[in-house]
Amino acid sequence: MLVIPAIDIIENKAVRLSKGDFNSVKQYSENPLELVKQFYDAGFKRIHIVDLEASKSGSFTCLNLLEEIKNTLEIEIQFGGGIRKLNDLKLLDNIGIDYFILGSITVKEEAVVKSMIDLFDKSKFIFAADVLDEKIKVSGWTESTNISLNEYIQKWSGQNIFNYLCTDINKDGMLKGPNTELYKKTISKFPNINLIASGGISRIGDIIKLQEERIKYAVVGKAFYEGKISIEELSNFA
Repeated sequence: MLVIPAIDIIENKAVRLSKGDFNSVKQYSENPLELVKQFYDAGFKRIHIVDLEASKSGSFTCLNLLEEIKNTLEIEIQFGGGIRKLNDLKLLDNIGIDYFILGSITVKEEAVVKSMIDLFDKSKFIFAADVLDEKIKVSGWTESTNISLNEYIQKWSGQNIFNYLCTDINKDGMLKGPNTELYKKTISKFPNINLIASGGISRIGDIIKLQEERIKYAVVGKAFYEGKISIEELSNFA
């Protein structure tokens, strides 16, 4: 199990939302770079950064932060928020971003996505599947689809995409435990994918349970920021 600390950015500050609601913003740090250094010093190998403003506007707001991190620390970054065209990928690749997280675009603009994944090593892509009752939601969780999680993974794994960040919207930011059964069921059906569990982790026992179910990766954010899990506990999974 590899734990990936999550840092969501608004106005160059580290924040968290509850269920993706921008009206529920809570700020945790005015200096995200220092936060990354804290994780790095604790032994973490990868961090998860989302540009929340870009996810709505399509214009990146934290490129300077990304550059600072890559210029000062040897840590991998998986980055999402606002990636909508080939030039976005080229810009991020030049900075040194290790993994590109694609969300709504993978549902709404499949042709664009296919041109993107043909340009880069497909192992660099992480497709974000945000689900409510096992159906994909898009556009910041404001639009519903009839696409099931299984259908989504079936389609894109056929294009050799094997990294999936799966967030249960009902669990995100609520600190009530992850949807372990959903992940267990998904891994059973698609044993060759790299599933990154996201949403709801509230204590170290949640991470241990995910590990027991053969989940290889988990994103952890709010539980750390709210003091539910210490960085020392998390670092056992760094």
